[in-house]
Amino acid sequence: MNNNTPCILVADDEKEIRDILELLLTGEGYCVVTAGSGEEVLEAASESTDMFILDVNMPGISGFAAAAELRKKYDAPVIFLTAYSGESDKVMGFSVGADDYIVKPFSNMEVLMRVKAVLRRSRRDGGSSPENDDKRIMLRDIIIDRDSQSVIKNGEIIKLTYTEYKILQLLAVHRKKIFSLENIYQSIWEEDAVGDSTIMVHIRNLRKKLGDSSRNPEYIKTAWGKGYYVD
Repeated sequence: MNNNTPCILVADDEKEIRDILELLLTGEGYCVVTAGSGEEVLEAASESTDMFILDVNMPGISGFAAAAELRKKYDAPVIFLTAYSGESDKVMGFSVGADDYIVKPFSNMEVLMRVKAVLRRSRRDGGSSPENDDKRIMLRDIIIDRDSQSVIKNGEIIKLTYTEYKILQLLAVHRKKIFSLENIYQSIWEEDAVGDSTIMVHIRNLRKKLGDSSRNPEYIKTAWGKGYYVD
């Protein structure tokens, strides 16, 4: 963050939408940078960017493709803007590292609520919870460092999105507790679930990054018909 002011990069090929979002977010005290294409997003992105709000259907480099490139260098959360509310589109977005979706046409209140919620989840101060004040959680050969919000395996940092990290931390803090898909969604997003695929995609991504097997997982285990847990 820049001087404790979150910096948000907003990208949409429609100038009217860029202007609306810039006016809305700056009015809430955020620093806003705008881009009209995926190419401009990749040029404007930097370590000081605290969030990316990307339109999915931009000409040239799409929002999905831009997010996939951003994820190679940056950990800041990504919110997609889309005209489609179908679950398949959300699965695609979460597969490339999205943290949330805003469906067009959107209300100003919805935008602000989702931005604040994602920024709150992605706070970089690590935080602690009353259930477990340990700053480091051991999960077999994995270290979850709550101060830096990082995950380390065999001495190497595993790059997770903020949402992936929060899901892993939730399961690790409440070891042996089975969380249904709805439980996980409500705990992370603080709202009712919008579809089972959302969490399933994040779990699949987590397992892949942790080197876990989906058939015989070592870290994130499946309680068939009930949900997920770690032991």
